[in-house]
Amino acid sequence: MSAMIQIKNLRKEFGPIVAVDGVSFDTPKGEVLGFLGPNGAGKSTTMKMVTGFLPPTAGTAVVCGHDVLKDPIAVKASLGYLPEGAPLYGDMTPEGLYKFIAQVRGIPRPRRASAIDRVKSLVKLEGVMRQPIETLSKGYKRRVGLGQAILHDPPVLLLDEPTDGLDPNQKHDVRRLINEMAQEKAIILSTHILEEVDAVCTRAIVIARGRIVADGTPAELQARSVRHNAVRLRVRASADAVESELKQIATVAGVEREASANGVARCLVLAKPGAVIAGDVAGRVRAKGWAVEELVVEPGRLDDVFRDLTMSPSAGSRS
Repeated sequence: MSAMIQIKNLRKEFGPIVAVDGVSFDTPKGEVLGFLGPNGAGKSTTMKMVTGFLPPTAGTAVVCGHDVLKDPIAVKASLGYLPEGAPLYGDMTPEGLYKFIAQVRGIPRPRRASAIDRVKSLVKLEGVMRQPIETLSKGYKRRVGLGQAILHDPPVLLLDEPTDGLDPNQKHDVRRLINEMAQEKAIILSTHILEEVDAVCTRAIVIARGRIVADGTPAELQARSVRHNAVRLRVRASADAVESELKQIATVAGVEREASANGVARCLVLAKPGAVIAGDVAGRVRAKGWAVEELVVEPGRLDDVFRDLTMSPSAGSRS
């Protein structure tokens, strides 16, 4: 599958500060790529270079076959961009803004009304289309910003924190819309909200200190968690006895005891790398005759992996 977005060794320097340092990746049609990192990692700067808003110090980006340095107008025509903070013209109404954007984007006059109606429905703005944007809530402003990005139905979307400021229901609606649009587009979603990855992303890249430190599917990243394949256990037995017995299992890396009460022991049983321990743990529980109240296999926690990758002193260093 050919890439619709190609990021090639992008680098951005602001004086002595290197904000983005040799970032490269491709994104094909049908992929929702989560671009993850803590604040200041270089996510927004990378997005701005792809759009042509910021010139790279080195490297380039190619969008739908157009190089951002050689053909920036074609790049801009091929993508929709939701910037961080959704900067908008506060004295305009959503309706006025969309008419302006439709004209700027070159949407033929006979199609402008239907394009605006389509977007108004998609981002659920029916009740505020003639209300000044500056009077809207943060969530509504974010939805107005998303609407302008998709008004011309571009093949590529760059969305910087698209659910920032939205309530849970609005987040659900936007995530559903992203999933629907992804079938026909390539989407990069920049965020530091890890729940976005599970909700919409088919792949995730983690960036720290301007460099890529991980690239894989959400499941592959979760598998790097110390809790991957761990077993959360709750049984009626002595906590000391449970810990002692489980530590004897060859595939068990350790046992983290949790609060126990009323004769019920609670713990998290950690697996050695690559080991699947659920069967071994269940077998030992049966052998000891402990009454089981809970035995659940943990898939791993993305927040553990994220912290390890972005807070480590070596995060972003070249190997």
